[in-house]
Amino acid sequence: MNEVYRYNRDNARRNPGTTTVKDAITQLLKHYQLQSRFNETYLEAFWAKMMGTTISSRTRRLYVKDRVLYIEIESAPLRNELVHAKSKMILRINEDMGTSVIDDVVFV
Repeated sequence: MNEVYRYNRDNARRNPGTTTVKDAITQLLKHYQLQSRFNETYLEAFWAKMMGTTISSRTRRLYVKDRVLYIEIESAPLRNELVHAKSKMILRINEDMGTSVIDDVVFV
């Protein structure tokens, strides 16, 4: 019952012709043309991590439609600051995502 785990190098090697789970999921998303929707959902889920707690705590609603990010902000001064930094925000989001996910931001 109390066996000690021993590293077995033969079991750790990847057999030729096998793919990783990451590669398999990527191929699946590309095949069914779901990569863009997956990126949009990822953006919505990790908004707080990307923008920080100050912005995320004052965000009421957030969604992406047709490569446009719609943000509902409850703080008027923060909305004003974000309007002025719109291009920087688009650049940062696309950089964090590793691909071009959004083209524009609309503050609702």
